[in-house]
Amino acid sequence: MPTELERLKVALSGRYTIERTIGSGGMATVYQAEDLKHHRKVAIKVLRAELAAEVGAERFLREIEIAAQLQHPHILPLYDSGHDGGFLYYVMPFVPAGSLRDLMDREVRLPIEVAVRIARAVALALDYAHRRDVVHRDIKPENILLSEDQPVIADFGIAKATSAAGDGEVALTEGGLAVGTPAYMSPEQATAERKLDGRTDLYGLACVLYESLVGEPPFAGVNVRSTMALHATQPAPSLRSKRPDVPMQIDQVIAKAMAKEPSDRYGTSLEFAEALAAPASGTAALRGLGDVGVQRAVAVLPFVNTSSDPDNEYFSDGITDELINALAKVDRLQVASRTSAFALKGSGRDVREIGAMLNVAVVLEGTVRKAGDQLRITAQLTNVADGRHLWSERYDRELRDVFQVQDEIARTIVATLRRTLVGDVGEPVPKRYTENLAAYNHYLRGRYHWNRRGVDGLGEAVKHFELAIEEDTGYALAHTGLADSYALQLDYRGIPVAAGMNRAK
Repeated sequence: MPTELERLKVALSGRYTIERTIGSGGMATVYQAEDLKHHRKVAIKVLRAELAAEVGAERFLREIEIAAQLQHPHILPLYDSGHDGGFLYYVMPFVPAGSLRDLMDREVRLPIEVAVRIARAVALALDYAHRRDVVHRDIKPENILLSEDQPVIADFGIAKATSAAGDGEVALTEGGLAVGTPAYMSPEQATAERKLDGRTDLYGLACVLYESLVGEPPFAGVNVRSTMALHATQPAPSLRSKRPDVPMQIDQVIAKAMAKEPSDRYGTSLEFAEALAAPASGTAALRGLGDVGVQRAVAVLPFVNTSSDPDNEYFSDGITDELINALAKVDRLQVASRTSAFALKGSGRDVREIGAMLNVAVVLEGTVRKAGDQLRITAQLTNVADGRHLWSERYDRELRDVFQVQDEIARTIVATLRRTLVGDVGEPVPKRYTENLAAYNHYLRGRYHWNRRGVDGLGEAVKHFELAIEEDTGYALAHTGLADSYALQLDYRGIPVAAGMNRAK
């Protein structure tokens, strides 16, 4: 008995010479062939036999004929279609560079500008099709081919033909074949809504862009139905939590395009394309993102120790901590956590990249130089949208003035933010926990060693917190630092549990 490939060769003989199998999926198998009439390489997509029987030749060819009328630079043209030898098939140009899926398999995460450029081109092609009342219904990386480095959409018409095999639009055929691809399926498509419009393609494209940036789709269940259920019930996951260097604007655009309700997405794919292209720089752009809170967010990067003595690292770190704590107390001002800020210590990253990673509008950075009783602190505040300095200052003071310098920096930052970006944050409220400079110095050393962890680090932390308390018995922060150290020693088995808990208490 002849194989399916042998029967196909016979059915198409005289018109096409089948050369090899390119790929096979749940709905079809694709072959590379030679077009004997025009002497060109083509790709022939042949529906699986059980699906072809369910769809029917008349319905399939009608939908393919509609799709064949689409003429756009980013839509792969249809050369031919037919029903021969029991096979339903259609013919497209052969694109040797492969698909977006092939590119993503090689690179996992695409450069941001490449991923956005591809998504914009696809969105413009979808807008063209949607204005002609043609919805793709199966936007996925495999259906975005790369021809001469330009994306082109393949398979217009096939999802409509297969989903319309019955009288209504269904998410799964009776034979269990997915119509559309679950990883990119809109909630309305996943829940078998009867009428779909271009916004279902928009959702799928947003999922594709998400995956091309992150390296994995936004939703992935253990099987087809669980994945579809996630699309229908779960909010879109945060893009920047998995790739922090993606600009905030792009994250917001994707999140809007992946809204559960079609009415909450962009009205057209053209609007989506324009949103991806909109500049994300300048104060106006920052104000436009006010609804997500980035407008009132600041990061304090670890101040750099420029002292000749590297042991003074504890002091520059301490100044950073004090400024983080002071700004965190300002009403309606969001401050990146210490953990996030110190993770970037010494990274050398561009301030705009840091702003995107930490989801902040401005970044404070500076240096600390301590020599005996002399202190020099420099600080500068930068708008991450355009890299522009909003304020900078140098303070040459005596060590005993360190508290006043910290208060002055906090007040100046808030005043600068009000004037340039945010407008309505509260007043900084300085809080003195000690006036004893020696106690304060020991406290900074204690926190420095506490943050370094380990048995040795915690031992040094305990010593300095105790010295701080000797200098000022009412120094509350030193007492809490000592309790933190005893508690953390339990994790490192540096102290018996019962004794550690009692000491911490």
